[in-house]
Amino acid sequence: MVPLEHVLVFSAILFSIGLYGVMARRSAVLILIAIELMLNAVAVNLVAFAAYVDPQQFSGMVFAVFVITIAAAELGLGLAIVLRVYRMRTSVNVDDLDMMRW
Repeated sequence: MVPLEHVLVFSAILFSIGLYGVMARRSAVLILIAIELMLNAVAVNLVAFAAYVDPQQFSGMVFAVFVITIAAAELGLGLAIVLRVYRMRTSVNVDDLDMMRW
């Protein structure tokens, strides 16, 4: 079994890469992918802590499935919004999106 510290370091690295992707990217699609990466890091943490605390229970895995389901719904809704914005503006650059301003 892999030590908990190794899994936590892996999850922290994964979350940090996702956070960098959200902060540094300008394309809305790449930002959505980075958010997805951050949610996957959270799911890895949930499974790791559940396996560490009580290996006989599957509560962490159930929560991880919920996180993955919500992440998939978020990605689908986000891509629908991005496609709609692209049809209106022909750009998905978040710096150019000011259509919600008055």
